[in-house]
Amino acid sequence: MNAETRMRVNENGRVVIPASYRKALGIKAGDEVILRLEDDELRITTMRRRIERAQRLVRKYVKPGTSLVDELIAERREAAKRE
Repeated sequence: MNAETRMRVNENGRVVIPASYRKALGIKAGDEVILRLEDDELRITTMRRRIERAQRLVRKYVKPGTSLVDELIAERREAAKRE
């Protein structure tokens, strides 16, 4: 896949996302995409990709074998006992 391509905007302001880009992002017909302006550029992503990015970021700060879900449940149970 090319890292960059040129596209034309049609009269309705639409741009077609090339198939290779859709495939790389896992976008299928009817899927919702997220558009964001960042540093004068338009970025297109999906919620799934955002979640994956967040998980990678968090993983850097969590020790291997640690379950954040189990920790959250334990904290909630302790808080419920104090109420």
